[in-house]
Amino acid sequence: MTSSDIAASPQPRASVLAIEPYVPGKAGAATKGKIYKLSSNESALGPSPRAVEAYLSAADSLSIYPDGSVRALREAIAKRHSVGAAQVTCGAGSDELIFLLAYAFLNPGDEGIFTKHGFSIYRIAILAAGGTPVVADEADLTADVDAILAKVTPRTKIVFLANPNNPTGTYLPAQEIERLADTLPPHVLLILDAAYAEFVTRNDYEAGIELVRTRKNVVMTRTFSKIYGLAALRLGWCYAPPTITDAINRLRGPFNINTPAMLAGLAAVEDQEHVDRSIAHNAHWLAWLTDEIVKLGIPVTPSVANFLLLHFKDAAEARAADAFLSSRGLILRAVETYFLPQCLRLTVGAEEPNRLVVAALSDFVKDSPRG
Repeated sequence: MTSSDIAASPQPRASVLAIEPYVPGKAGAATKGKIYKLSSNESALGPSPRAVEAYLSAADSLSIYPDGSVRALREAIAKRHSVGAAQVTCGAGSDELIFLLAYAFLNPGDEGIFTKHGFSIYRIAILAAGGTPVVADEADLTADVDAILAKVTPRTKIVFLANPNNPTGTYLPAQEIERLADTLPPHVLLILDAAYAEFVTRNDYEAGIELVRTRKNVVMTRTFSKIYGLAALRLGWCYAPPTITDAINRLRGPFNINTPAMLAGLAAVEDQEHVDRSIAHNAHWLAWLTDEIVKLGIPVTPSVANFLLLHFKDAAEARAADAFLSSRGLILRAVETYFLPQCLRLTVGAEEPNRLVVAALSDFVKDSPRG
């Protein structure tokens, strides 16, 4: 193909070509034994049996378009969280809503801010909308409000903040989030990504509902992929002021939520007992894993989510640990793309893989003394 052929073909925007595609965690390993996938922060207990039953019940209606308004699910979410259903929008995962918000509020050249170790989808969404990504430094692997505010310019239109953050597991207390919201210019949209909110048991945490109630420039996004165990169905939602809800509904596809996902999500929201079991399981094993791994001499970033960030002495040791664990069928998440080449992220799993990963790390440390 000649240069003239290339020039004559359709060309994407330069900002699209600047996107580095999202790299998911690996899902398998070259081992004949059982595989334990602890790389994607999926639910340790899986979905509610009621959600599975509801999903299967949709089989007889697959020829019929879903309810484009997602009314029943929005009303169930609104009831659970004491918010107005008209301000709830559902998406194909919270990722879709993040992209819709970027498309709706970023003009070419506008800036979107996110933190250094923040979820990589933010950068992709900003570039996809033709915006300019701006990275704010963190303090001790935690978002820093002052560092974010220092990056605000007249061109800033969006601030993305994951709270708790992925992949670090750290969070900002409600007082700091409120300070950020109060200090941002009113035309800047603050998007609080609360994908892991249900796992947080700290008294000073607030997912963002109160801020959305009292402000015109704050949105909270949530997902069914984590606590509800419905990652395969791609289902999420956001709570936003009416004008923002109106904007994203203008962009949202008319049938973006399929019926099986809608029914499963509705049943999941209504099964609070299953959610409570998942929270209790995570609280117990998050603490246990933290204590046991630290005893091995492997530092762990304190986490409030359903995963842990493990620190090795350098990138080479992290790669060696990853390979060693993979040989045992234990799949963790390498996080070089988050500027953490010396780390691995470990999802809290069921009891069996939790115990196996500690045993494997113990053997790794014995074979590779940490100096």
